[in-house]
Amino acid sequence: MKLNKNQLLSILVVAMSFGTAWAVRGQFGHEQGAAWAAGIGGLALVLVSGRNDWYQRALSVTLASAVGWGMGGMISYGKIVGYGRSDDFVNAAYGLLMLFVIGGLYGLIGGGLTGLTLESTGEKKVKWAQLITEMIAGGLVAYGFLVMQLELLMTPPRSEAWAFCFGAGLALVWYMARNGFKSSLKVAFITMLGGGFGFAFGNFLQIVGNLLEINFNMWNVMEYSIGFFGGSALAYSIFTSPWPQNIEKPKPWENRVSYIIALVFIPLVVFQQSMTIPLLTERLGNSGIDAKTAMISSILTGLLICLVIIFYVVKFEKTKFSFAKNTLFWVFLTFIAVYVAISFIVSGVLAGHVPFNHVLYVVNIIVVAALWRLVKSPFTSAPNHDVKRIHWQMLAMVLIIIVLLALLLVNIHGELGGAQTRFGID
Repeated sequence: MKLNKNQLLSILVVAMSFGTAWAVRGQFGHEQGAAWAAGIGGLALVLVSGRNDWYQRALSVTLASAVGWGMGGMISYGKIVGYGRSDDFVNAAYGLLMLFVIGGLYGLIGGGLTGLTLESTGEKKVKWAQLITEMIAGGLVAYGFLVMQLELLMTPPRSEAWAFCFGAGLALVWYMARNGFKSSLKVAFITMLGGGFGFAFGNFLQIVGNLLEINFNMWNVMEYSIGFFGGSALAYSIFTSPWPQNIEKPKPWENRVSYIIALVFIPLVVFQQSMTIPLLTERLGNSGIDAKTAMISSILTGLLICLVIIFYVVKFEKTKFSFAKNTLFWVFLTFIAVYVAISFIVSGVLAGHVPFNHVLYVVNIIVVAALWRLVKSPFTSAPNHDVKRIHWQMLAMVLIIIVLLALLLVNIHGELGGAQTRFGID
C-alpha cells in the first residue's frame, strides 16, 4: 500500500520515539525497562493519530503497550546475540533467526494488546480478565510442553522464558481470531515482523560496526533497531487498518489504574532495580566514579521520577482525564525526557561522562518534537484489516534476508570475542 508524505512522517515519529526509548532501555533491561520504553512508544502513537477519542484512551494504550512489550523483557537473549557472532553459518543463522523469534514475540504481544485497546467498544468489548487468564494458561502450557517435555531449549543454560511468551502470544492470537478483532490481529502480525526483523538486523549492524571498529556503542544500535523497526511496523499497521469511530471513553477508575501502573509504578520499579544508592555505587564505581557522586546521582534520579509523577497526578486530576493534543504532548515529552535524563545520570554525567549516544537521544527527541506538529491525520483512505498474501510473502522475505545476512557475516569475519556456540560443527 502506497503511503503519502503525511503518513510517512507519522510513522517516522513513532519509529524514532520507540527507537530512542528502546535504546535507553538498554541501560536498565528486563521487563520494567522494556515497559517504560514501550509506554513511550504507545503515547507517541496516540499523539500522532489526530483522533480525539484516542486521546481520551491514551493512558489505556500506554498501559497496554507497556505490558505487551514489557512482557518480552523476561526473555534472555545475551547468548543468542553471541550465537550471531559465530564464525560458522549454522550457529550464526541460528542466532539471527532466534533474535527474529524474540523480537517477533515483543511485537506480537505488544502490537496485539495495543490494537485490542483501540478496537474494544461498548458493543464489542475485550474481556480482559478472560484474555489475561488465557494468555497465562497458554504460556504455562507452552513452557511445560516445549521446554520441560520436549526440551526445546533456545539458550541453555539460561532462562527459556521465550516459551512462556510464545504460548501467551498464541493464546492472544486465538482470542483475537475467534472474537473477530481483525484489525488487532493484523497489527499483531505486522508488528511481529517489524520487531523480529529489527532485532536480527540490529545484531547484524552491531557485528559489522564492531568489525569496522566504529567508536560507538553498537549494542545500543541493536536496541535502537528493534525499537525503530518495531515502532514503524506498529504505526504502519495501525494507520492502514479500520478502527471503530468514537470508541468508549475509559471510566475515571480505569484511567487511574492505567496511569498508576504505567506512569508511576513502572518508573519506581526501574529506580528500585537499577538506581538505588548501593546499585549506582557499584555501577558507577566500575567506571571510576566515587561513592559520593553515585549517592547524589541516585538521589537525583529519585527526585526526577517523583517530580514527574507529581506532575502527572496534578495534571490528570485537574483535567479530569480529558486530554487535548497539547496536554498529551507534554505527558509524552516529560515521560521520554525523564527516561533519557536518568540514563544520562546513571552513565555518570555528574562526573563529566557524556556518552555520544546520549547526545543522539536528545537529537531524536528534538526531531520528534518538531515533526509531530506537522502531522495531520495519518490514516489511509482505504483501510483494510486482513492479513493478506503479501504479508505472508513479507514474512518469507524477511526470513530469507536474515539467512543471507548470516551468510554474509560468516564470510567477512573470523573468530570474534563474545561468540557463542550452540551447535558443534566438525
